[in-house]
Amino acid sequence: MPRVSRRRDLATAGARSQIVNRRQFVLAAVAAPFALRTLDAWAGGTAVALVTADTQAHVAAVDLVTGRILRRVRTLGGPRSIESVGGAAVVAHTATGAVSLLDGKSLEVRDVLRAFNVPRYTAAHPDGRHAFVTDSGRGDVATIDVLHGRVLGRLDVGGPARHISIDATARRLWIALGTKAELVAIVDISRPARPRLIRRFAPPFLAHDVGFAPGGRLVWVTSGDRGAIALYDPRTLRIVRRIGADAPPQHVTFHGDRAVVTSGDDGLLRVHDAHDGRLLHTTRIPIGSYNVQHGWGRILTPSLAQGTLCVLDSRGGLRERVQVAPSSHDACFVMAA
Repeated sequence: MPRVSRRRDLATAGARSQIVNRRQFVLAAVAAPFALRTLDAWAGGTAVALVTADTQAHVAAVDLVTGRILRRVRTLGGPRSIESVGGAAVVAHTATGAVSLLDGKSLEVRDVLRAFNVPRYTAAHPDGRHAFVTDSGRGDVATIDVLHGRVLGRLDVGGPARHISIDATARRLWIALGTKAELVAIVDISRPARPRLIRRFAPPFLAHDVGFAPGGRLVWVTSGDRGAIALYDPRTLRIVRRIGADAPPQHVTFHGDRAVVTSGDDGLLRVHDAHDGRLLHTTRIPIGSYNVQHGWGRILTPSLAQGTLCVLDSRGGLRERVQVAPSSHDACFVMAA
């Protein structure tokens, strides 16, 4: 059984651990000039996708080389979102008001934090230690010390916080305040344990997802109420470009200089140029494939409606379709032992 932590420790973090920078680690893997099958020997482990089984109390570990389900990791009920943070994965149990910390190497739950109401999504600090979890029930964002399994601080952002993104300098968060958000919050995280609200602003539509493009020069804000995406200059908050999109809500991730946008209602994945929004490729995916992640030269999108995991290459070509569970909401990457 996992060790359950009920601490509400708001103390600041201690000295920073000397650990691998996850952002640099992932970028190195993406740039490596060999096939995915060599990742085992290169990284001393197995490239694994962790996929939430929403209607069942587990997370499925899928081998990205073979497409085989390696293990079903027992968790609290209703795992919804999942995000890699250093060598761990942060799992939000929205209905039960808890967050699980899953060890990536051992594929075991090692901590459960219960100091939440309706936890939603996570942004990973590149230091591999800190994670920022939105809680739409409390209307705040919490800083978690993933290494020690404790909450370090909270910030009221003034609305039902949901999708979240961190900039390349790890100094700013953008948070959509709702599934059809009238406002987006900008938060200073230069001191991770003491997040500070900078401002809130109204996008030109009801927002859903937010994502910093590589280099931090643009932030993509997708819509929860129409087929549209706004590309913002984060310094001026000026919209530099608007592009059309498929049915809302859309979700976005980035792979190199490409933006990957999914429409779960239309069952479509589109690959765009991350800097000017040009459409590069379109792939049909299962209906209900909303959330999307990237890493290790691959793109993951699970289906909430069909319980599949689609694995695509960096250009958006479909490589694998794995049946995981009756319903799968989110997925992330780890290196398992």
